[in-house]
Amino acid sequence: MRVHGLDCSSTSVSGRGCPYFDPEYDTLSLRLDPPSVVIDNTSCPDATLIKVDSKNKHGILLEVVQVLTDLDLAISKAYISSDGGWFMDVFHVTDQLGNKLTDEGIIDYIQQSLGAKQDSQTTEVQTCLGRRVSLRSNTEQTAIELCGRDRPGLLSDISGVLKDMMCNVVAAEVWTHNLRVACVVYVTDEVTGGPIEDEKKLAVIKARLSQALQGDESGKGSKTDIPMAVLHTERRLHQIMSADFAAIQPESTNTFVAAADKTRPAISVQNCAEKGYSVVNVRCNDRPKLLFDTVCTLTDMKYVVFHAAIRSEGSFAYQEYYIRLMDGCTLKSEAEQEYVVKCLEAAIERRTGGGIRLELCTKDRVGLLSDVTRIFRENGLSVTRADVSTQGDKAVNVFYVTDASGNPVDRRIVEATRKEIGQSILQVKDLTPSSPNSQHEVASKSRFSFGTFLYSLGLINSQQV
Repeated sequence: MRVHGLDCSSTSVSGRGCPYFDPEYDTLSLRLDPPSVVIDNTSCPDATLIKVDSKNKHGILLEVVQVLTDLDLAISKAYISSDGGWFMDVFHVTDQLGNKLTDEGIIDYIQQSLGAKQDSQTTEVQTCLGRRVSLRSNTEQTAIELCGRDRPGLLSDISGVLKDMMCNVVAAEVWTHNLRVACVVYVTDEVTGGPIEDEKKLAVIKARLSQALQGDESGKGSKTDIPMAVLHTERRLHQIMSADFAAIQPESTNTFVAAADKTRPAISVQNCAEKGYSVVNVRCNDRPKLLFDTVCTLTDMKYVVFHAAIRSEGSFAYQEYYIRLMDGCTLKSEAEQEYVVKCLEAAIERRTGGGIRLELCTKDRVGLLSDVTRIFRENGLSVTRADVSTQGDKAVNVFYVTDASGNPVDRRIVEATRKEIGQSILQVKDLTPSSPNSQHEVASKSRFSFGTFLYSLGLINSQQV
């Protein structure tokens, strides 16, 4: 059969009679009209400007922010506009040490990650903090996801099960919030050094981890899963905890209540009827990856960010988003607005994990995480957040710990723990508490808005701000 000169014979369909699609078709638009990514080190004296122009699609803002934060870059300002078919962003960034981006490998990696370069050979780079970041998906490890009620000693129980099952923990991230815990662990088989492929062994691991999650309680809301792949650990943790948040009513917790009440994010949602947007304002203490956490939450809640203005000033962050749902609707009811506020609050607070920061660096070995967390438990320490990684033959781990009741840890207990693990191996780095006046200072600062930004450029008059 021929239509308009095209041969539509059986070679143009699959063997099952379905139309054949070239696997490269999905990237055709990207290859014909690739994004523009400009790295500008001259326009701003104290930051590198990254300008991204591309065709608009849902989730593109998160993709860009994810690339930048994965590279341990600090975003001090950002101006975002994606109204219509085009996406235009400007980010003011430095590395975590306050330096501009001068590493050609990092610059090349950014441009390749965002689609501006198709022939780049840079697939892996090292950030200013020493972490390795790669474009290649990890297929050499088995991912395990866990979610449930938090309790003292839980991480010790989980790592103990993995040690008993001859699993080597290569990496893991643990977040806790409102007495709930989410964890993504990457393991290899101790014998083969690769992913665990024995289905029976995987089933036993899943069953034993589920039992550890439940403990002596009913295990309400606990879940263990072994997915085929985890594309992005931190986004997955947000998704796990957001789903858990929707299913389980948060319980109150007394962990650092006094401090938390004074430093909680100030979030508001209002409708801008004349423009057809809902406006979300966030004011809170600034920290690394804050922008990723808020954008990730809005994106996974199916909101589209049409315009946004972001600024960090001192220790505070100001974010303003003009959003709609994917169907074009705004947040019309108070219940919708309140739910968005609660979800953003939770997303911001999950990563802050109260307690003393302990940093461990030593030669990696099978069972190391189990041994360390067992000593924590025996000394009455409870892990509120953990970041476990392997760099070469070294284990580089960060733990945030409180006592079993969620209160600050006695220094003598910390020193006894260090002595047992090794004082040169386990270092203490305190969290710097915010001033009691922090929230007052945030609220009293002048409001930073996208409208003010447009006015400063002369694009609108003062009555429209």
